[in-house]
Parts: sequence; C-alpha cells; structure tokens
Amino acid sequence: MVKKTPFSSLLSSRHRLALWLLWFTPAMWSVNYIVARTAPGVVQPHVLALGRWGLAGLVLACVARHELWHQRQSTLKAAWQYLVLGTLGMLICGAWVYRGAQTTSAINIALIYAASPVLITVGAVLWLGERFSWRQAAGVLIAMAGVFHVVVKGQWLSLGQVQWVAGDGWIVLCMVAWAAYALLLKKWPSPLGATARLAATALGGSLVLLPFAAAEWWAADRPAWSATATWLVLTAAVVPGIGAYWAYGFCQKMLGASRVAASLYLGPLYGGLTAWAVLGEPMGWHHILGAGLILPGIYLASKQVPETAKS
Repeated sequence: MVKKTPFSSLLSSRHRLALWLLWFTPAMWSVNYIVARTAPGVVQPHVLALGRWGLAGLVLACVARHELWHQRQSTLKAAWQYLVLGTLGMLICGAWVYRGAQTTSAINIALIYAASPVLITVGAVLWLGERFSWRQAAGVLIAMAGVFHVVVKGQWLSLGQVQWVAGDGWIVLCMVAWAAYALLLKKWPSPLGATARLAATALGGSLVLLPFAAAEWWAADRPAWSATATWLVLTAAVVPGIGAYWAYGFCQKMLGASRVAASLYLGPLYGGLTAWAVLGEPMGWHHILGAGLILPGIYLASKQVPETAKS
C-alpha cells in the first residue's frame, strides 16, 4: 500500500475540487442570463456592464498587482490590444447582451451564444491557418442551422410571419464578437498570466464603457439607483465574472484544456433550465430542437483534426 504524502494529498484534494467545479462553472456563467433579464427597468445596460467589469477588474488587478507592476512596460505598450479586447469582451459581450435581453429570452441568449465555438473554429481555419476536417464543416452547418431555428422560432416555411425580435440580433452580434475576442487572445501573445491578462482586459473594457455608461447615467429617463441595481452589479461581477473565470482557469490547470472545454457544452442546458426555473420562461419545441442541433454541431466543429491530417 502506497502511503500518501502531504503534497499528494493536497494534489488529490485539488483534483477533486476541479472535478466538482467542472460541473459548477457553466452554472456560474448562466447566472449572467438571469442578471440580464432582471436588469431592464432597474439599471441601464452600459452602467451594469461598467459596474460588473470595473469591479471585477479592480479585484483581479489587486490579486495580480505584483505581476502587473513587473510587466507594466509591456502592458502599456500593448494597451491598444487591451482596449480592442475590452471593446469585444466587455462592451459588446457585456452591455449589448444586457441590451438584447430587454427583448429576447434568457433561453435564446444561452442557445445563440452556444454557437460561438463554431465561429471560433471557422476563424481559426481562415485566420490562424488551422486545418479543417469534413466533420468540423458538418458541425458548423448543423450548429448554425440550430441557431437559425431558434431565431426564427422554428418557422422555416413561413419566415414572413415570424415576429422578429431585435434582442436576438443583438445576441447574434455578441456571439460574433465573442468569437473574435477568443481568436485575438490566441493571435496576440502576452507575457501576462491568465489573471493579470484578464485584469488588464477588464480595465481596458471599463475605459471603453465609461463614456457610454456616463451618457446613460445622465439621461433624463434613467431609473433611480436601488438596492436591486447594486445586487445585480455585485452578482454579475462576482459570479459570472470573477468566479466563473477563476474556476475555469483552475480546472484547466488541474484537468487540461480539452477536458474543461467539453464542460462548456453544459452552458445551454444550464441556461435554459435556469431561465425556466427562475424566470418562468416557457421552453418551446423550437428551443429543444435548436439545442438538439447546436450541441452536436459544437461537438463536431470542436473536434481536433487528427495529426495525420495536419501534414
């Protein structure tokens, strides 16, 4: 019988924690859909996004303060990159999600957003020079069909009668922006670690959000600040912001990137069930069929090309 050392026991406990977090992290991200649907009439989209990422950025910057100070010259030199990433990840994928949620459902947000890995795969092929298999191509078509099925509410043969919702359009734009954000993270190398880089990106996004949030804040019809608004900002910053990102990074370090990436397929399921249970949103057959297309499409599109096919 092999006697466990304190180090091996610690490693084993961290591994068990990562296995638990593997199931819990997508649920933390789905909390943002609840925040988005609760926010209309309580706090404006850009104000909420600025509060979320401004607070998250400050907390992350405090955690990574020594690394940020040590790499301050390279960080300032690449400041324009963090502004671009902040525009995509915090302005568009932050405030625009909250704006889209004013007219679309949390279930739609979860399902449409689920197709972003497909666009990332396509972008990696066209922009980063990665190889593309026929299985991945089939996955792209299947997943995109699922997204379109959700947007048109399953009415393929009577598109003229579909009641188009502006919020779905906003979320489609956010999905594209998230794919661009992920691709640029791969395209632009950084000497910063994951926490420090996210802190710099969040602070860059906060700078971009600031003028838009100020315009909303000084608008004549803005809602009065309330305890609910404070709760929404804190929840968005702590749970889908700091909590989900930290848990994802921890799981990736302990379990490996490919294993953790597979857990993201739980996002649409958690998002849909949360919207149904918490918000009382009805789940239609077009959602179920759309998920039935999107999830296997993501799986196929995300499969790596075998090494023998990469020559």
